[in-house]
Amino acid sequence: MPLPPAPTKRAALLSPESYSLKAAEDLFEVVLDAIPAAAPTSSEVSHKTEAARGSEPRRDSRSRSRKGEQAPERDQARSKRGAMPAVVPSMAPMPVEGKSQKPADARPPVPAPVVSPVASNRRTGRNKATINGISRLFVLDTNVLLHDPISLFQFEEHDIFLPMIVLEELDGHKKGMTEVARNGRQTSRTLDALVAQQGADLTKGLKLSATGHQSARGSLFFQTEPLDSELPSSLPQGKADNQILGVVHALRDKFPQREVILVSKDINMRVKARALGLAAEDYQNDKTLEDGDLLYAGALALPQDFWTRQSKTIESWQSGSHTFYRVSGPAVGQFYINQFVYFEAPGEPSLYARVTEIRDKTAVLKTLKDFTHLKNAVWGVTSRNREQNFALNLLMDPEIDFVTLAGTAGTGKTLMALASGLTQVLDDRRYTEIIMTRATVSVGEDIGFLPGTEEEKMGPWMGALDDNLEFLAKGDGGNAGEWGRAATNELIRSRIKVKSMNFMRGRTFMNKYVIIDEAQNLTPKQMKTLITRAGPGTKIICMGNLAQIDTPYLTEGSSGLTYAVDRFKGWPHGGHITLARGERSRLADFASEIL
Repeated sequence: MPLPPAPTKRAALLSPESYSLKAAEDLFEVVLDAIPAAAPTSSEVSHKTEAARGSEPRRDSRSRSRKGEQAPERDQARSKRGAMPAVVPSMAPMPVEGKSQKPADARPPVPAPVVSPVASNRRTGRNKATINGISRLFVLDTNVLLHDPISLFQFEEHDIFLPMIVLEELDGHKKGMTEVARNGRQTSRTLDALVAQQGADLTKGLKLSATGHQSARGSLFFQTEPLDSELPSSLPQGKADNQILGVVHALRDKFPQREVILVSKDINMRVKARALGLAAEDYQNDKTLEDGDLLYAGALALPQDFWTRQSKTIESWQSGSHTFYRVSGPAVGQFYINQFVYFEAPGEPSLYARVTEIRDKTAVLKTLKDFTHLKNAVWGVTSRNREQNFALNLLMDPEIDFVTLAGTAGTGKTLMALASGLTQVLDDRRYTEIIMTRATVSVGEDIGFLPGTEEEKMGPWMGALDDNLEFLAKGDGGNAGEWGRAATNELIRSRIKVKSMNFMRGRTFMNKYVIIDEAQNLTPKQMKTLITRAGPGTKIICMGNLAQIDTPYLTEGSSGLTYAVDRFKGWPHGGHITLARGERSRLADFASEIL
């Protein structure tokens, strides 16, 4: 690329505005963007170096003699503003194809900052960008407030607009004891606190930071006047969704300089909005991860050259039946506390270990107990693959208080959790009893009212418990006769309590082994409610399959199981493992892969 043409206008004839530091810096950025591939000449490098030092750039002695006594005064003024602006305005922008080139002495206009057109409501650095310095205006659908009652404070510097029909729908959902009703009441209380602040003016907007949420720097606006909009006549005007779309359309026409975006959890609502030419997007702040494939797996394969790099720095010692290794290197940067690492290579001994300590660039690895061997069987159950061995090491470790197990159907989550619980309750007497609960979300239509006590009502939901207990009760008692098996079943069931999640609030479990099954159907708030029930000496196991979510508006990224895995990774008393291989049957394994 050729260098810019030489200046045709001397610095002495430039206007006083050309010496402005801000204008020169803007122009300097325009020139740099116009010539990205041009290598600087030696004179330009020397000018930049001298300007960085605050000294005056070298100038031609002939120009100094032509100006006479004006040069010292100009140089003094330049030294006050900095040396760089005097050099930059003399550079001309590169010609653009398809456009006429401006004269070299004409000052090019400074363009507006380029901002990505994607309007994200996720709390990251992306939504800090505004268009021409104007924040965006987000119109919230009712289902967003019912899904996350603190969603009003998740949009940072952008403004929120609530149509009147949204307030009407909130009022219709506030009755009852469901999670939706509780969220509706909490949202109403939040709105009341914002309206009740001193000096509040609904017409000018309410400061969202007035209630203590400092991250919310925008304002909340209510619909205080009718907004006329022109929607297709085929859309029923009385439907709430269409009324919200009409408000978004009217706001876009009323504020053409602002970007008006509809935020809704309803997919059909977003499709209709985009069909009408309106900007719409899903509520993103409830998602822990953008993609379920990014979920922390709990295990990491060591590179093939791991031991070669560690040959001079490795340190090992023996403690009981375990071997410890102190390692260093670039792989340590990927480790988390209680993460499993393994090394498998043909012709070399395998290593299966757990990270127990991380300091600076070194980590300590502890070898595992081999639960694949029959002598280490847990209530008659042995691990059949690498991930199951990792899981049993977590389940049987008394120092681990919280375990999460994820995996497809048939990977052995419930069986291993129950076997470990029975061993530690009946044999080791580490815990007093097993408490099992699950989210009561139906796959199909609800079967209706269930009679009986709490445990009897939970019976139909606990088919997995009965199936696994039937297998575990056989155990070593195959020759004990009918009376022996009956006594074993009675003893096991006396130590297992089935509880409903609806009555967990306010309870405290002490020295209990708590199993939360089907945890993928829990919201992050429900997951927090259950985990905070743990008292001294209690261990909690959360299990679930993120591919089988039945709760409405819940995805892999926003599931309570994903939330717990991501928040607890690296905690010294918590662990996670994703089970990869199914061991139920060849039919179940094949169905999980192709269906």
